[in-house]
Amino acid sequence: MADELTPETPEEEQPKKKHKQRKNGLYPGVSEELAASMRTGWADTELRGLEPIAQAAHTAARRSALSRRFPGERLVVPAGRLKTRSNDTEYPFRASTEYAYLTGDQTENGVLVLEPAGDTGHHATIYLLPRSDRENGEFWLSGSGELWVGRRHSLTEAEQLLGIPAKDVRKLAEELAEAEGPVRSVRGHDSVIETALTDKVTKEHDEELRVYLSEARAVKDAFEIGELQKAVDSTVRGFEDVVKVLDKAEATSERYIEGTFFLRARVEGNDVGYGSICAAGPHACTLHWVRNDGDVRSGDLLLLDAGVETHSLYTADVTRTLPISGTYTDIQRKIYDAVYASQEAGIAAVKPGAKFRDFHDASQHVLAEKLVEWGLLEGPVERVLELGLQRRWTLHGTGHMLGMDVHDCAAARTEAYVDGTLEPGMCLTVEPGLYFQADDLTVPEEYRGIGVRIEDDILVTEDGNRNLSAGLPRTSDEVEAWMARLKG
Repeated sequence: MADELTPETPEEEQPKKKHKQRKNGLYPGVSEELAASMRTGWADTELRGLEPIAQAAHTAARRSALSRRFPGERLVVPAGRLKTRSNDTEYPFRASTEYAYLTGDQTENGVLVLEPAGDTGHHATIYLLPRSDRENGEFWLSGSGELWVGRRHSLTEAEQLLGIPAKDVRKLAEELAEAEGPVRSVRGHDSVIETALTDKVTKEHDEELRVYLSEARAVKDAFEIGELQKAVDSTVRGFEDVVKVLDKAEATSERYIEGTFFLRARVEGNDVGYGSICAAGPHACTLHWVRNDGDVRSGDLLLLDAGVETHSLYTADVTRTLPISGTYTDIQRKIYDAVYASQEAGIAAVKPGAKFRDFHDASQHVLAEKLVEWGLLEGPVERVLELGLQRRWTLHGTGHMLGMDVHDCAAARTEAYVDGTLEPGMCLTVEPGLYFQADDLTVPEEYRGIGVRIEDDILVTEDGNRNLSAGLPRTSDEVEAWMARLKG
């Protein structure tokens, strides 16, 4: 990784200052002749006649709804900044969900500002870093200059793509610090913006903005539904990729499975939507097993919980529990089929007008019945559910909202989410599971170390629901036949 000239001070904080050399860089400085050479001889690369991005009309509608909700107030929604991984390397940037939802933009340091206009409306402006300055050398001397990290859109290009007037973000903090009137901001993404607004905002008002934006995402528009289906379709292909290389995973580790799925996510999307859970054997009993460094053994189960995130940041969230050998043992099939029956009951309960909790209750009822039937719990089933005794082996809720975040709408009010009612356009997961820990002495030895989860992404429709991830088989027989076909 090249390291010769990158300065210590970020470009956006020093647009007119002399660029500093990296400590221990090999070049002592920049000669006047070299600086003059770098200022000239570059072609005009401005892009003209750009078409708006696919979601531009949808993001405009979302901003209009936001404007109506908070009339007369300045609203500030930052994208966020790069986060340091170690020394001078950063994590890959992922724009804040609120910012991307309202703009369609994903660039670091961006800020959306809605300025009050009259009693009911707002003027939206997106503040961005402009193209690197070739006159002062920042395009090749700055660590965030274009020769180091790649070209970014000019402000004019951004306006054409996003449908929002664009301005230089480098003076925004100063302008916000001097602004008057009520302000609300989305916190937790940009410390520079938060500092500028310190004496202008309150936690209570900012939280109301965050909650509104979380609840606004509950019902997906046509663009969002299309992106979620795209994410799921890529995820299905990623699962197929994994099945085809299980022999190589057996020769290495769970990391081979993780890497295989990640390749599909990066080729067809932006990234994985969350850390892939590639849990073989007893690791399947750890709900969020993301170390993925264990052995993959024939005869064990593989619990694969993974999702591709599209370029527009919508993610799938799908789980299958697969027999590594291609065939379930009798006890594995018994547990798997119980979870499948639980999921079937949960999916059937997803429909408009139903309570959000209904699918969870339906799934849990089936699991409780099975645990009583197997003699692991003393009935009746109603007593088990009332006391939550099944949770020793089911542990988690049966699903959650899905969208730009894998656990979407997380800041929504309880009465609007888990105590709310399902509507067409909502998308959620149904994912019951049974997990018998390897050291659980309350169950027969044959159960121990077996974990099973089946998860699908379900869209609420006008007349019921649609399983977006129906492209992956779910019954134990179908899974075995599918794996046999893929392995040839």
